[in-house]
Amino acid sequence: MKKHIPNLITSLNLLSGCIAILFVVSGDLVVASFLVLIGLFFDFFDGLAARLLHVQSEIGLQLDSLADMVTFGVVPGLMMFQLLNKAMMPHVLETGFEASETIYGFEAGMSLLPFFGMLIILASAYRLAKFNVDSRQTTSFIGLPTPANTLIIISLPLMFQFQYSPLLESIIFNQWFLIGLTLVSSFLLNAEIPLFALKFKTWDFASNKKRYIFLAISLVALVILKFIAIPLIILFYILLSLFWKD
Repeated sequence: MKKHIPNLITSLNLLSGCIAILFVVSGDLVVASFLVLIGLFFDFFDGLAARLLHVQSEIGLQLDSLADMVTFGVVPGLMMFQLLNKAMMPHVLETGFEASETIYGFEAGMSLLPFFGMLIILASAYRLAKFNVDSRQTTSFIGLPTPANTLIIISLPLMFQFQYSPLLESIIFNQWFLIGLTLVSSFLLNAEIPLFALKFKTWDFASNKKRYIFLAISLVALVILKFIAIPLIILFYILLSLFWKD
């Protein structure tokens, strides 16, 4: 029975992502973002449960990738589509991120540019496929993990909704910023950049010093800056990985 527990947790991640897609398509990016955070919670604990119960399996690995593709691949790609669409349609922006009877992006005369945001879906799919066959990524990562990349994307509607300022609005709904972010995130997902993993084999401080310091600073940043801290934390994660070698 215990061998099914991690897969059940992974399935909850997948379910969170599927429901998030419904909210993204309806235009409610805030609820979708919180559903992604719930999926991230399950994604963290499925692997932990598998290690604690000693029930790692090939099926679990494949199911985890499928769930990640939905929650951390399809959802951020569709969310970027919606953000680009809103950036190009000021009258849509007035509704904020609440659900609408109109599925944004399918109005007459729409631009094709918002579809550029779906590049994130393709880059995520390639990153996850590469991860499954790359023996170098058993204890660390090569390229930005899809959950970390997704956190950057979902932070945008959360900042707009809960920490609004005219400056933030001008940045978040600047189409060139969004295009640039799409390109950068797609590159980082598959870049040959070694990044440490937040996987604890033991709980002692000496062998996990970098992880504990990263988590402590991240927690302080979240308390002080709230959602604005998320992209800064991901940047800190990349820099810490590059300049603090074990």
